[in-house]
Amino acid sequence: MAFRFSLAAVLLVREHAEKREERALQAIRIELARVAREADELDAATARAHDAREKELQQPTPSFRLHDYQRQIEEAAEKKKTLLKQMQALRQDLARQMQAYRAAHRDREALTDMLATQREAYDERQERERQKQIDDIFMARHHRG
Repeated sequence: MAFRFSLAAVLLVREHAEKREERALQAIRIELARVAREADELDAATARAHDAREKELQQPTPSFRLHDYQRQIEEAAEKKKTLLKQMQALRQDLARQMQAYRAAHRDREALTDMLATQREAYDERQERERQKQIDDIFMARHHRG
């Protein structure tokens, strides 16, 4: 008789749940990295605008250029503020998702451990039965001989 795990369907469902939670976790990490990269790009753009404005101040410059640089700096600062809020929200989402993933992982792992335990018990029973058959054959031959 072949080994049959009575909770195989439940294990399959838990494996799918764990993978789903892991994919959601990865998606949040990717989004967080994208937002962080965008914030870094804004920092670089702000630094370039500051440098350009400082260069322009070294020589006679129309005021509209200076205003344009200032506007670029202020827009970048506003975008950065929005990105920082978004990053904070993503970090909170990441923490919640990590908890969901850990719970799904723990649930799946519990069933996997149960499967391993039951498989070991089954294998031991099978081995005992094989050994008993060998012993019975040996005893039968011994009595005949």
